[in-house]
Amino acid sequence: MNYSLHLAFVCLSLFTERMCIQGNQFNVEVGRSDKLSLPGFENLTAGYNKFLRPNFGGEPVQIALTLDIASISSISESNMDYTATIYLRQRWMDQRLVFEGNKSFTLDARLVEFLWVPDTYIVESKKSFLHEVTVGNRLIRLFSNGTVLYALRITTTVACNMDLSKYPMDTQTCKLQLESWGYDGNDVEFTWLRGNDSVRGLEHLRLAQYTIERYFTLVTRSQQETGNYTRLVLQFELRRNVLYFILETYVPSTFLVVLSWVSFWISLDSVPARTCIGVTTVLSMTTLMIGSRTSLPNTNCFIKAIDVYLGICFSFVFGALLEYAVAHYSSLQQMAAKDRQKICYLYAA
Repeated sequence: MNYSLHLAFVCLSLFTERMCIQGNQFNVEVGRSDKLSLPGFENLTAGYNKFLRPNFGGEPVQIALTLDIASISSISESNMDYTATIYLRQRWMDQRLVFEGNKSFTLDARLVEFLWVPDTYIVESKKSFLHEVTVGNRLIRLFSNGTVLYALRITTTVACNMDLSKYPMDTQTCKLQLESWGYDGNDVEFTWLRGNDSVRGLEHLRLAQYTIERYFTLVTRSQQETGNYTRLVLQFELRRNVLYFILETYVPSTFLVVLSWVSFWISLDSVPARTCIGVTTVLSMTTLMIGSRTSLPNTNCFIKAIDVYLGICFSFVFGALLEYAVAHYSSLQQMAAKDRQKICYLYAA
């Protein structure tokens, strides 16, 4: 019995030791797999430090950007913002990643964690996210001369200050601004790769309420407390399509004004007819005014062009009803005066 227990203990000790050795080997292999090793150029990343930018301590890194606008899903006058899906592509030179040959290599997007990438962010962005279906929508491509291409697919909601004083016959100017979060102009310089041709997709977009009139790119400077930063600006103009508002608001309100004037051709003695027309047109105009304002609930503090137009129409409609009230009252007074004159003539006779 003691011999059996002793044998079982020895076997268990050997099995445990073997498992520990295999576990240590597995940990070593996992630790090695965390390092960036590319077949064919294993020495490419020897001594590479992803926490230091290219040319650290020297000339600033030149980062060239291009944009593809995939869609502009919504433009909100209430929140004064727009939501767009963009393909952001950045190119820069990193001499530490030069390798022999004239080929390029597209790497798994997860390897971006092992490379230095610029800390680009979208100025005035309210919320943004990187698409993750089916994997993170990122691309890393290395070229033999050390050029790195880094592409992202992003959906972002960006603030756009709108002037609604001419609504709905207005034209809005919105911006998409890109800037480095931490690197100032001494470390990173942003440029558009091909000027205005660096932006594509806007000319093909079809929006529900707007038409994109024109767009252009700018390179400006942003002076902040932490330094002087390069800022890339895409500025585009949106002209509102007014046909919907003509059919929905302007034509009905015009017809209501004309309808209120019909009462002028109705006899003063037809009290029900003229009163019905006047009250109906006033109530209908009130409904139109409320509907036009509830479509933009957070902008009621602005006096818009459509408010002025509907206000004038309401004045005409209400004036027609008020005119009948004054005319009817004046007619009754004249009839009463005539009756008094007849009575006076009778007494005098």
